[in-house]
Amino acid sequence: MSERKYYHISKTGLSYGMKNLDDAIDSMNEGGFIWLDYYKPDKEDLMVLVDKLGIHPLSVEDCMDASQVPKIEYFTENTFIIFNAFRYENKDLKVDEINLFIGRSFLITVSGINSDDRRPLMAIEKTLSTDPGNLKHGPSALMHRILDYIVDQKFSAFDIIEDELEEAEDAILDKTATFDPSELMRIRKCLQTLRKSLFHEREILVKITRHDFPLIPEKALAHYRDIYDHLARFFDLTETYRDNVTSLMELYTSLQNNLMSRSANETNASVRRLTLIATVFMPLTLIASIGGMSEYTMMTSGLDWKVSYSLFIVAMAVISVVNYVVIRRIEKKGRLLK
Repeated sequence: MSERKYYHISKTGLSYGMKNLDDAIDSMNEGGFIWLDYYKPDKEDLMVLVDKLGIHPLSVEDCMDASQVPKIEYFTENTFIIFNAFRYENKDLKVDEINLFIGRSFLITVSGINSDDRRPLMAIEKTLSTDPGNLKHGPSALMHRILDYIVDQKFSAFDIIEDELEEAEDAILDKTATFDPSELMRIRKCLQTLRKSLFHEREILVKITRHDFPLIPEKALAHYRDIYDHLARFFDLTETYRDNVTSLMELYTSLQNNLMSRSANETNASVRRLTLIATVFMPLTLIASIGGMSEYTMMTSGLDWKVSYSLFIVAMAVISVVNYVVIRRIEKKGRLLK
């Protein structure tokens, strides 16, 4: 559902009650500046700002495009900034685009284009009402508060990802056979999204702190440097966590190879035992087969059958023992040669 809120900020704080855009624009004659907050707006809602506040039409197009990367663009009357808010829920990274227009006497925020029912700036109004701080210093002070809030919220995503990496490490070490490596690939994909966003946001703050945009006064730059420090830290964390994911994948592969080698060794040992048994009994089977097909008198040769068959069984036993000893010696000599 589309929402539009208009605020007038003066030395006394935030003023409410303005029902339409014209009232908000007229309030600028009283001093201070205005904040126009749009949630899930239609394109027509923003196109009105082109004539009334000098917003560039291409910036409006960017606001309606949810696939934009963070960036900053300077126009004659205003500066346009795209920032990202992160929310990590149910092992899924949600990225909400926040669009900001800052002018000499106004700040416009546009959110909710790709946020489903999420309200990334919902807590800002309450925070500013209870603690207006230095808003009287102009739109740059308000924009600093908003960007600082957005960046602070990013920390929760990194905190959860860190816990997931620790859980994945424990699962790999304790339950290698049942661990699902797709968990690591999912975390890696989230980190790639975070890194891409943070890289561009860090560039935004670099340009601001270099004072490339005159709409942000020099006295406010120290506050923006603090935001830059946070973004630089988060960017370093993405690099560290990506290295951790790579290390965990290598650990998982190594442990899997060890399990496969152990299984192969067990199979080889079983095959070796079966081969030994088959080799020992192979000549016995041959003798028994030949003897079993022979005429009865050939086996007894005039002797009592009990004596002849007893001698036959003893001979087979001797052959088995000799066969076993020979095979063992051959195996032992082969191991020594290795």
